[in-house]
Amino acid sequence: MTRALALLVAALAFLAGSGPSRAQGFDMRDIMGGGPNFFSRGGASPIPRETVYYPANYAPGTILIDTAERRLYLVLGNGQALRYGIGVGRDGFTWSGVQAVTKKAEWPDWTPPPEMIARQPYLPRHMAGGPGNPLGARAMYLGGTVYRIHGTNAPETIGTHVSSGCIRLTNADVTDLYSRVNVGTKVVVLPMDRRADIGTALR
Repeated sequence: MTRALALLVAALAFLAGSGPSRAQGFDMRDIMGGGPNFFSRGGASPIPRETVYYPANYAPGTILIDTAERRLYLVLGNGQALRYGIGVGRDGFTWSGVQAVTKKAEWPDWTPPPEMIARQPYLPRHMAGGPGNPLGARAMYLGGTVYRIHGTNAPETIGTHVSSGCIRLTNADVTDLYSRVNVGTKVVVLPMDRRADIGTALR
């Protein structure tokens, strides 16, 4: 009886520690660059968001993504912007250009694009939205590209080059940004060799 109870406890502990991605035979941390906190509901960003001085020549509401700096700026106007820490594409997966937010989704489903499946054929063809989903709490889709600005359950990856080209924020930060952004918002992704002006925190 005691042994049977011990086996039952061990089985329950195993299931509790196995996220939905592991149960399907793969670990999303291998795909999305997450660390030990990947299967949690996320945590605080190691780079706190803050209002900064940012005299960019863009209309209020524009999103600027500085890939080299690993920061996202939401232009507020009057020389100010809201700055967020982000994770960006790893080597070979960075990009630049101008897009627009064409869709917004809360706890979005994830359907890996064909390019990603070609590189990693073991991926699921579809994952329902939720805390274990690699897109996190919110997603903003960029034009007709495969890229998104989305959340992550791995806050330790913020400030790093880790994704396949998508821009990731913590779930708290992406939820905040999502509430401030509309479909049609202009998104400017700066190239790696062109650093944006570094904002200075307002005192």
